[in-house]
Amino acid sequence: MKQSKRLLAQLGFFFLQNPFIGNFFTGQIYRGELKRICTPGLNCYSCPAAAVSCPIGAIQLFFSGVRHNISLYVTGFLLAVGVIFGRFICGFLCPMGLVQDLMYRIKSPKLILRLRFLRYVKYVVLLLFVIILPMTIRHELSGLGHPWFCAYICPSGTIFAAVPLLAANDFLRQLIGFQFFWKITLATGILISSIFILRIFCRMLCPLGAIYALLNRIAIVHMQCDKSKCTTCGNCSKACHVKIEPIIHPNASECFRCGKCVNACTQKALAYKVKRQRVDDIHEDSSN
Repeated sequence: MKQSKRLLAQLGFFFLQNPFIGNFFTGQIYRGELKRICTPGLNCYSCPAAAVSCPIGAIQLFFSGVRHNISLYVTGFLLAVGVIFGRFICGFLCPMGLVQDLMYRIKSPKLILRLRFLRYVKYVVLLLFVIILPMTIRHELSGLGHPWFCAYICPSGTIFAAVPLLAANDFLRQLIGFQFFWKITLATGILISSIFILRIFCRMLCPLGAIYALLNRIAIVHMQCDKSKCTTCGNCSKACHVKIEPIIHPNASECFRCGKCVNACTQKALAYKVKRQRVDDIHEDSSN
């Protein structure tokens, strides 16, 4: 798929998840029945335009003790989406991915980073900020936990919720404190870094990306390399800014399905397929 078509798909899914654009000007948050539904991407519940909820926020609510009836629903939803699509969600449906892709389009020197061990930070964020801290640190009066990831890390909440809500509400601006300044600094750093480094948040910090990365190798929607067509020219590897070898590891956990390698292949050896991989292929990918 050409990058222009992928961008249109990203924009389409953004407005599908965030149809109440007028709320950006009024500072209101939609709280209707649709908010019972989780979106597959990192789309903040508190975004004024949002029609649906964020699955990471829902998981935190469960572990913090606020909601006890959503664990099986959210877990099943994420597993089902992950098994079907893998990180295709990251490449096509996630609003935070869209923002980073738009920032990366700004003309500038581009840095190709392998990240190596830094890619494991997102798994730490998932375990620590989404599960362990909300579950173990409780308010002494209410007995409830705190949504640590949303409160101290999530740039999607800062960009799509905090900033527009503060811009539209005088009262909220009077409550600004350290937490907001910390989050706006972090979000700004991520946005600036995204100009030079492709999808740095997705690759390093996103807990939703961590879940989908674990399922990427077995996803039904996967990438396949036709070895009979491949000439090992290396164009796909050169096009990959995540430094994956697409002909060797077409379904690597760090591939978020940007499609640049597919476009770079002149022999059309790489393609997205919608079918299950053979068991021996899965074992081969896992061994790599």
